[in-house]
Parts: sequence; structure tokens; C-alpha cells
Amino acid sequence: MNIEEVRVYGLGLPQATERCPFGPDTLSLEIGGRMFCLMTLDGEWDFFNLKVDPDYGLELRERYNSIQPGYHQNKKHWISVDYYGDVPETLQRELIFHSYCQAARKLPKKEQQRLGITEFINTKLNGE
Repeated sequence: MNIEEVRVYGLGLPQATERCPFGPDTLSLEIGGRMFCLMTLDGEWDFFNLKVDPDYGLELRERYNSIQPGYHQNKKHWISVDYYGDVPETLQRELIFHSYCQAARKLPKKEQQRLGITEFINTKLNGE
């Protein structure tokens, strides 16, 4: 995937938004104000950062050379994924969705309900 594909896919998730909280060259994809994907717009990074379950993140880093601990993020909860590394595009999409769910699940239940994502998250997380 390239930066635009990551952006379009991430923004296609329910109630996902984008902003540049760290300046005009760093794009954050968010749900309810919680970041789930971070990337640079100036091409400085050849990867994007995603929030992950800590155990899953360890497994991914062991399995793929192009997944590293999250650059400038909490290394336990974030990973960096190379755009053009050895991670299949389908898995990249799954990881973006996983990251979205990680962030959305941390929102207060009231905020999840306000955004209308409670049922979506629960359905997807239970594999339905």
C-alpha cells in the first residue's frame, strides 16, 4: 500500500477523521479523537504507525522484517509498518482495521454510542 491507499482505507472506516496535530507534514487518522494511524506527508517516513495489542505486536515483529516497534511511539502499543515491505497488502488493511478497533474500544461507551460505532466494533471483534 502507499500513503494515499492507507489514508483512503483508514478514512473509510466508520466515523474516522484526519488531522495534523504535530504540524502540516504529519497526518493522524483518528476515531473519536484517538489516534489509530500516523504517517508523514512529506515522504520522510517510508512507513506508517499503527496501534496494536501488545502480544499481537510482538508476534508481528517476529514474523515480518518490515514491522518494527512504533517510531516515536510507545513501543509496546505501536508498530511501524513499511509501505513496501514483506507485509501483504491484505494484512496491512487488517492491521489498519485492528488499530482502529484498538483505539475505538478505548473510547468511553457513551462516546462509542454517540459515534454510532458500538455495534460495528462488537460485531467485527467477535468475528461476525
